[in-house]
Amino acid sequence: MLSSPVKPQNYKTDVEIDWCPGCGDFGILNALILALQELKIPNQNVVLTGGIGCSSKIPHYVNVNAFHSLHGRSLVHAEAVKIANPDLEVISAAGDGDALGIGSAHFVAAGRRNVDLTYMIFDNGVYGLTKGQASPTLPFGEMPKSLETENIKFPVNPIFLGLASGFTFVARSYSYNIKHLKETIIRAIRHRGLAMIDIMQPCVTYNNINTKEYYDGRLYDIEKEGWNPLAENENEYREKVGQAVIKSLEWGDRIPMGVFIEYKTETYDQKLKRLIPDYG
Repeated sequence: MLSSPVKPQNYKTDVEIDWCPGCGDFGILNALILALQELKIPNQNVVLTGGIGCSSKIPHYVNVNAFHSLHGRSLVHAEAVKIANPDLEVISAAGDGDALGIGSAHFVAAGRRNVDLTYMIFDNGVYGLTKGQASPTLPFGEMPKSLETENIKFPVNPIFLGLASGFTFVARSYSYNIKHLKETIIRAIRHRGLAMIDIMQPCVTYNNINTKEYYDGRLYDIEKEGWNPLAENENEYREKVGQAVIKSLEWGDRIPMGVFIEYKTETYDQKLKRLIPDYG
């Protein structure tokens, strides 16, 4: 950790940001930079990977080691980095289509390993970079202005899928609530294991339904209403994850955010260390 004063500028690059004005991605970028600043992690000790899409431009905007990978492959590249060098702090960014469409097989497989990294999903319901097609998370029946007809596919529930896949830290936050998002990112980074954050991120250009006004009146913090996500053993985990699954199904007038599960268990690198004494 850095002992000298750290400013947000330490983690910013000079690359011109080309997101649309008002895009929720700006809030995610700012929250990530503020989280790194608060944690005082040296730039050279952080690796940030991205896939393809508006979300995955973020590695260009953060002054850390960065890898701009292929569509749907941000998470597996992040896993490879962490397994090769477990001393690095690894963060992966992907859009909802990137993570839950073409990257869905990698998403599920990653849950079985519990590699110690943080996976941020930018969730706006559309493929923003390719002009607003429906993404895997767009609710059934919705027709944002970018579509000619209503969406006739059922949506993927990122929280439900993360819990079912075995992610040991599963959370939801909101790009326009930078304080909550920053704190959630910090908790995810500090968690020893595979952490995912489903980030509600309005697309101001193509999705005129799931807007700031839409989320402002619906999102509520489950932890402020008494939910405790912590599970410290397998029995607690089995009980807690079942309750979290039920909570994850809420959608409509009230949308839950916060940490759904935080399970303290052995990480992938710890298991490798048992098998290969010289590892790491």
